[in-house]
Amino acid sequence: MMDRRQFAAGLAIAGSALVSNPSLGKVAPRRTFPTGFLWGAATAAYQVEGNNLNSDLWLVEAAPDTHYAEPAGDAANSFELWPVDLDLVKAMGLNTYRFSLEWARIEPRIGEFSIAMLDHYKRMIEGCRSRGIKPFVTFNHFTTPAWFALRGGWSQADAPDLFARYCLTAARHLAEGIGFATTLNEPNLAGQLASVLPQDIAKWLLPADKAVCEAIAKAHGVPLFLAGNNIWYPDPAAVQAQLLRAHALGRAAIKSVRSDLPVGVSLAMVDDQAVGRNSLRDGVRERLYAPWLRAARQDDFVGVQNYERTLWDAKGRIDPPVGGDRNAAGAEVYPASLAGAAQYAHSVANVPIIVTEHGVNTPDDKVRQRLIPAALAELHKLIAHGVPVQGYIHWSLIDNFEWGFGYKPKFGLHELDRRTFRRTPKPSSNILGTIARNNSL
Repeated sequence: MMDRRQFAAGLAIAGSALVSNPSLGKVAPRRTFPTGFLWGAATAAYQVEGNNLNSDLWLVEAAPDTHYAEPAGDAANSFELWPVDLDLVKAMGLNTYRFSLEWARIEPRIGEFSIAMLDHYKRMIEGCRSRGIKPFVTFNHFTTPAWFALRGGWSQADAPDLFARYCLTAARHLAEGIGFATTLNEPNLAGQLASVLPQDIAKWLLPADKAVCEAIAKAHGVPLFLAGNNIWYPDPAAVQAQLLRAHALGRAAIKSVRSDLPVGVSLAMVDDQAVGRNSLRDGVRERLYAPWLRAARQDDFVGVQNYERTLWDAKGRIDPPVGGDRNAAGAEVYPASLAGAAQYAHSVANVPIIVTEHGVNTPDDKVRQRLIPAALAELHKLIAHGVPVQGYIHWSLIDNFEWGFGYKPKFGLHELDRRTFRRTPKPSSNILGTIARNNSL
């Protein structure tokens, strides 16, 4: 039986505007998205702000044998140029900007909170509001304070409580103006990323990450150093348990300040597809996503972050069909993967879905231009079938620092000149902007 929400979605789509096609002399339905749909672009603090000196990764990048291709350095200088970034969002016609708070700026030393840094993020939130943009704020996008990582990071028993204290402090200063909030970014991959990465990358990256962590711990005279987006963890199961608790405590802390603020968590989700009998797909889903999706039943929404699909038979991964677009790493670009991941997420969590990341790493913007409308067409079908998808946020607003891979990957809707910090729109930004302004395909 269709519930009231599904019925309303059906009415909205059935009643969408009609557009004529002169070449055919017919009238075709315009694929209109629900009223109030979030159209946005995303960044993360460490990847665009620059000079996050108190963050864990600043130590990782400076390690003598670091596996990072290059340091973040000035990044996109968005700590200073955030008004420029907001103007880009507005110029595209988007109504939402997802960005993150840098915990290490707000709490540079344990128990010491910076009012100046909280005021900085408050100005960003107010800047969004003044431009008619909804601030979609992630309280922690991977990076943690250096002091937190030098205590063992998320492996420590008191880590969730420290995170909740930070969330409470930040929320008291910022929650009034926030439109949507997520506690953590892709926590489901902590300790499990090596199994998701291509195996040729994981084989060298896992021991390299371990060696750097051990070197930093030795240099600082501590037993364990774990950065917020480590590949290696000595006890992945313990870290997962700590992160699940941190999410619950962080959500409660934010809600205690403002109970009506929608709070969720963003999860990295491949569209895993079963091939043949006895496929391994369901076991993979249970390990990588299901615990978090069950936890998200207590949230206001779940953020889905999807970039590709994986095919699983009874033995393991199998290669996708040949042909079609490929990303910079040579992997398949499969537009329907976003809808597939969103559908699965909703089937388990049973809360509204917001796409908090989706995009493609490619120097060829034509690939991005084709991907955006194709993926959104599949997402629209999902909405038409009653799945409550509330928004689409593209990764990323600008080309930025992509962790261990440095600045080589290109995900941006805008090109970045790293010398002048000039942002130049790519044609794909107009593709997404036109869809957003019309709220339809």
